[in-house]
Amino acid sequence: MDWTITESNLRSPQDIDRQGNKLLIGNGYIGYRGTLEEFTKDQKTATIVSGLYDQVGDQWREPVNLPNGGFVQVYYQGEPLHLLSSKILEHTQSLDMQHAIHERCTVFEAQDGAQITVRARRFASLAEPHLICMEYSVSADRTCAVDLLMGIDGDVWDINGPHLQEIVSSERDGILSLAARTHESSVPIAVSESIAFPAGSPKPTFSNLHEPRKSCAFRKIHTDLEQGKLTFYKFIAHFTGHDGPNPLEASRRLCQQAAVLGFEALLQAHNALWEKRWDTCDIQIEGDAPAQQALRFSMYHLLAIAPAHSSHVSIPARGLSGQVYKGAIFWDTEIFMLPFFNHTFPELARNLLLYRYHTLVGARRKAQEYGFRGAFYAWESQDEGKDACTLFNITDVFTNRPMRTYFRDKQVHISGDVAYAFWQYFITTGDTSIWTEGGAEVVFECARFFLSYMYYNLDKRRYEILDVTGPDEYHERVHNNAFTNRLVAHTLEICIQVAALLQVDYPAQYVELVDKLDFEQDLKLIAEVAQHLFLPDELAPGAIIPQFDGYFKLEDVPLKTLLAKKLNPNEYLGGGNGLATTTQILKQADVVLTLFLFNDRYPIETRSANWNFYEPRTEHGSSLSACSYSLIAAQIGKVDWAYKYFMKTATIDLTGEGKNYVGTLYIGGTHPAGNGGAWMAAVFGLCGIQGAGETLKIQPHLPSHWKKVTLSLVFRGQQLKIILTSSSVTVQPARKLTSPVSIAVGDHTVPLPQNGEISLPVG
Repeated sequence: MDWTITESNLRSPQDIDRQGNKLLIGNGYIGYRGTLEEFTKDQKTATIVSGLYDQVGDQWREPVNLPNGGFVQVYYQGEPLHLLSSKILEHTQSLDMQHAIHERCTVFEAQDGAQITVRARRFASLAEPHLICMEYSVSADRTCAVDLLMGIDGDVWDINGPHLQEIVSSERDGILSLAARTHESSVPIAVSESIAFPAGSPKPTFSNLHEPRKSCAFRKIHTDLEQGKLTFYKFIAHFTGHDGPNPLEASRRLCQQAAVLGFEALLQAHNALWEKRWDTCDIQIEGDAPAQQALRFSMYHLLAIAPAHSSHVSIPARGLSGQVYKGAIFWDTEIFMLPFFNHTFPELARNLLLYRYHTLVGARRKAQEYGFRGAFYAWESQDEGKDACTLFNITDVFTNRPMRTYFRDKQVHISGDVAYAFWQYFITTGDTSIWTEGGAEVVFECARFFLSYMYYNLDKRRYEILDVTGPDEYHERVHNNAFTNRLVAHTLEICIQVAALLQVDYPAQYVELVDKLDFEQDLKLIAEVAQHLFLPDELAPGAIIPQFDGYFKLEDVPLKTLLAKKLNPNEYLGGGNGLATTTQILKQADVVLTLFLFNDRYPIETRSANWNFYEPRTEHGSSLSACSYSLIAAQIGKVDWAYKYFMKTATIDLTGEGKNYVGTLYIGGTHPAGNGGAWMAAVFGLCGIQGAGETLKIQPHLPSHWKKVTLSLVFRGQQLKIILTSSSVTVQPARKLTSPVSIAVGDHTVPLPQNGEISLPVG
């Protein structure tokens, strides 16, 4: 149960959407939705490659859905055997998370009583990222003949498309191909498909049905199921112009190579790499099978979409599950996903961060667009840092008119989120090279942006951050949002610290960078401004931090009372006239998220008082919210609440209960930020693990039914195995330590030996 997700109910459109998200396979380069082989665009089949976008006319720019090379349709007596229209005796669909393999088994009953069974399994190769491999078999309970139509379906699901033009199908040496170009930038793409049969098995007759200039390339197989079953393998290769100059030839060549290697050899290589990944990051929970499965599910979905192949792409807010949210990269990646990679696969974390360096030109361009200096990062970032966020991002469900929103231009905290992420990577890994390879330039330019954005209040003799939208998007254009002001202060602080570090460790690079950016005077000003920036969270212990200026003057209405006023289940609660706008009800963790991100700044009394105040006022209208409340709940002794919110975020895609609409806008898909939040809630919250310099602090807050937790993580470059119970903490290095690490449990702090282990009591 722990490693396998199995589903049998797949009849309604909601079931199909949920399973498509939940059972997705991927390898970071490509994501393939968990749909069935006979499904088409009507069931939202999707093959999304990382970093390829297109815009058609004035519609929203979004990822390109490539032609579907996994299409197979079985016919019996001229009728298609389809899960949604045929009689089904049995159906299961599953995902093996340990090896990232999708499987299905369906038993159809034809009109004459024949029982025909279809089995298939597929994987997106971790060894060869451009390749999807499939094994497909058909068997029957009697002698009968079937036909199979298979190949590449180019008539794909698009939200704001179609994105492919000049589509040409072809066949050469038994390999079918579909080539095309995108509209906006004329990027060439190609998908090729080859088939093979098990050694020694008779080959059925088949014919190719491709027609040049058509959007599909199919082949037809006719076979008599006299005994045994028909089994074949499909090898599907995907390339774009971003991968090289000739995607078509590259895809054909890879299909040929895959057919020579064979399905089993490719599967073995793929499995070995996934097992190696799990050896590095797995978490074992004894005493709670649902939590075990949900946590592994969360980690699987992060690993399946992590771009190991490039530092020029990142993880979109809906992963590689489709075109929803325009395939854009939000702050979700830096704040909610990056911690998992920092502590498990730092090399992947590095890729995600360097994406922000490679898109710095876009951030500078956006700052200039709004009259500021430095780097104002895109709220919805695509390739080259283009901001896909529009000024009218939501449609009013009552008038069907676009609503003006202030996400793109007022959520300035995005630049602080990016700077924060670079610093967290550095203090977790100790990798100073990140600063000379782009990190310092990013932090300097983010600090410069805030320097030009802030306002000096002459009467109060302080700098303020006015006219912003914080994480709680229901209240727009507010002043001195506590979260934003704290992030700005942090950005200025780390700018000064990074400058000092470079001067000591990389003096030549420091001089070169300061000269390049003409940054010397700005650096002096940043040091001065940092001393006089207004911070709404600097209050006496136990005080309630105002989310923004005037927040406490808003109507204090119970959440249930407000929700009862809704006239449409999908109406937006924020904006100019939303139900929540004039109340203290907020969309998601704002102050509470601040308490976690800057944990060491707030005494326990402050964390407890603010959690108790803001929790009943939070609607949790975002998948980003529950983990923050879980994290702080664990720290303040509310373990039952911490567990509740951990399970809420860990199961969001298992249950499919996440919000699917904002206004009339469909926002379904996977929730990788929720997946990252689940890992944080488990590791930082319930397990109580926190890094501080060269010391790893551990103070477990385990639920009573968790008997033991065993986890692996990387800290300061060292791979550690940690075993937690309610009474003890055991830590051992996976290999000989190369740098010192200390372990702190309660009042005990001891150095970790280079070999061996230490055990410390909890309490």
